[in-house]
Amino acid sequence: MGESIRIPSVEKERVAVLGLARSGLAAAAALATSGAEVWAWDDDAAKRERAASKGIICRDLAEADLSGFLGLVISPGIPHTHPKPHPVAVRAKAAGVPLLSDVELLGRACPQARFIGITGTNGKSTTTTLIGHLLKETGRPIQVGGNLGVPALSLAPLGKGGIYVLEMSSYQLELIPRLVFDVSVLLNIAPDHLDRHGGMPGYIAAKRRIFERQDSEDTAVVAIDDPESEAIYDDLVANGRQHVMPVSATRMVMGGVFVEDGLLTDDTGGWGTPVLDLRLAPTLPGRHNWQNAAAAYAVASQFEIGHRAIARSFITYPGLAHRQERVATIDGVTYVNDSKATNADAASKALACYDAIYWIAGGRAKEGGIESLIPLFPNVRHAFLIGEATDSFARTLDGRVPYTRSGDLSSAVAAAAAKARADKSANAIVLLSPACASFDQFADFEARGETFRGLVDALPGDRA
Repeated sequence: MGESIRIPSVEKERVAVLGLARSGLAAAAALATSGAEVWAWDDDAAKRERAASKGIICRDLAEADLSGFLGLVISPGIPHTHPKPHPVAVRAKAAGVPLLSDVELLGRACPQARFIGITGTNGKSTTTTLIGHLLKETGRPIQVGGNLGVPALSLAPLGKGGIYVLEMSSYQLELIPRLVFDVSVLLNIAPDHLDRHGGMPGYIAAKRRIFERQDSEDTAVVAIDDPESEAIYDDLVANGRQHVMPVSATRMVMGGVFVEDGLLTDDTGGWGTPVLDLRLAPTLPGRHNWQNAAAAYAVASQFEIGHRAIARSFITYPGLAHRQERVATIDGVTYVNDSKATNADAASKALACYDAIYWIAGGRAKEGGIESLIPLFPNVRHAFLIGEATDSFARTLDGRVPYTRSGDLSSAVAAAAAKARADKSANAIVLLSPACASFDQFADFEARGETFRGLVDALPGDRA
């Protein structure tokens, strides 16, 4: 067991923790280890019992006097503004108690370490792990976590020279009142989580918080391939508070990093240096991953890593489960697990990569459905619909793409495999890219992707 995070500033302070899933449990344990008096609560009795079994004292925060508390560490999934704030969050604000995240506490615990924050509607996890891979390959002491799945306070403590690479959701960015990122990355902005932020302006404002409190010693890396992100880039440049570096996967950008026709190019020194044809990087397919790679390169350049070392690391990057993960090729058909594509914008990345797709889609639909994907429908040979979105997706596909109402994932995989095998195309792809949340039939997108992987593993046939 490695050394645990200690937070000196909380010693002998009273701190509340609301939400006792992974990040909340880790936060409560780290606070207690650091000498804080921890009052923890979760509305789910089973989670309270689990916390109590680990020695965490649970008290009903809805009844507690919160005045004098150092802070309320609130799990990111618990609403504190929209659509309806949790009553404990309302009481904390009324008592003048700041709402904090575990990431904020990590920053206070390890002030000598450097922090890299990555946000965006899509691509966060790939870019976060890719940056972590680049830095690790060049011998830097790093820890990777955050919204990616490893709670911030479960990471190992790092001192001077250490680097935390943290995926940051819009929810988490609302809960870091003091943390400053040495390098901040914004990949893109598309409509998502609008109910939690009161609409698109609130969502954009939350994403923009990743650049707050930066100064001339800090760097903002901004992908400028969508209007909202480009507007933020222009504003940051105009304000002139930090170094701002543009990246693009669609066009040349002077003084930044860009990809044209797959060629990653470094123009940060004004020389337009070719780095790598990204089509040679097997786990980074498609223009969306080119944007991820450009952003990762821009970050690595801030740590004086040479472009040849970066190029080698792109080639050896193992990729992520559930993000265009190639599960198998059976009887000439390739099966791709893109379960992480929980909205249409994310699914569009995979649909743009292939041209003979047997598409498994559906689940709990998000705002806008799949209307935005209509220009990509020519790449789809047949769609197999599952879950709550079946009827709405069928209406959008009707007359445009042949489809089958499969109902569940097992039926969809079996039907898609049969049709794809009958297709004599050399490029047939069975693609799980649901464009939906998973919660109608699965605990999370990981469970959905693992189920898909298991179903594919059970298919008969010759494997390449």
